[in-house]
Amino acid sequence: MGRLWGSRRGLVAGAAVLAVSVLAPAGALGAEAGAGTGVGPRTEIGHRAEAAPDGFTALRAVDPTVRQDIRYAGSHSFVGAPVDGYRRPVCLLTRPAAQALRGAQRRLLRAGYSLKVYDCYRPQRAVDHFVRWARDPADQRTKGEFYPRVAKSRLFADGYIAERSGHSRGSTVDVTLVRLPAARPGPPVPGKPGAPCHAPVGERAPDGSVDMGTAFDCFDPLSRTADPRIGPVQRANRRLLVEALEAQGFVNLPQEWWHFTFAPEPYPGTVFDFPVSERSLRRR
Repeated sequence: MGRLWGSRRGLVAGAAVLAVSVLAPAGALGAEAGAGTGVGPRTEIGHRAEAAPDGFTALRAVDPTVRQDIRYAGSHSFVGAPVDGYRRPVCLLTRPAAQALRGAQRRLLRAGYSLKVYDCYRPQRAVDHFVRWARDPADQRTKGEFYPRVAKSRLFADGYIAERSGHSRGSTVDVTLVRLPAARPGPPVPGKPGAPCHAPVGERAPDGSVDMGTAFDCFDPLSRTADPRIGPVQRANRRLLVEALEAQGFVNLPQEWWHFTFAPEPYPGTVFDFPVSERSLRRR
């Protein structure tokens, strides 16, 4: 079994996550945000920088077979609108993380699956957008789908939203599995709230992925990777994803089945803010 499922390395990785969780308590997006944020006196934040450093690349240039569904470039997310800094729906990563993702993809393709990324590098300005959204109690448009069982006023306290994200260091991905051959999913129905993110897969907005027990970005304890309440099919799907990525050096965040960080990170102490766009790579 993979590290998450009880091995000594999983306990070590989990302890490392907790040790650097400074800004947010454990729990969905907040745990992701606190995990390995690099906060402290040596952290650097490049506010409004427009160019990525040489160590970044587009995932498509490393492996064009990995599917991309960059949610924050569109409106189907918990924010309900395109997020600041996402100028193009592309996956940017540090080169080692992209190459490791390619290794996992090769393994999964042989088994009849493909990876699909929801988010990769995330600029600090996008995280700031999340924080503003979370502090606006009047905006409840996405509650029924993304946080149906938690009050928006609890998102900070429960650790679902925080002021820093490991994604902003460039080696973290939000990812799922697609069974091949894959049919193209239909778009969510505009103007109508989606089904709860914890609902059975047939009731949720379709996205073409396998059943993981919850939708992506579900602010709910059921999103914890090893939650005992998920069924055997969902558990097997989560294990397949975890084991394929762990074999390439990724570490799963236990609070989110979709969240993985490549280790060792090339930029463990830097939070970047350049936009998500191919132009950010060309401006170097």
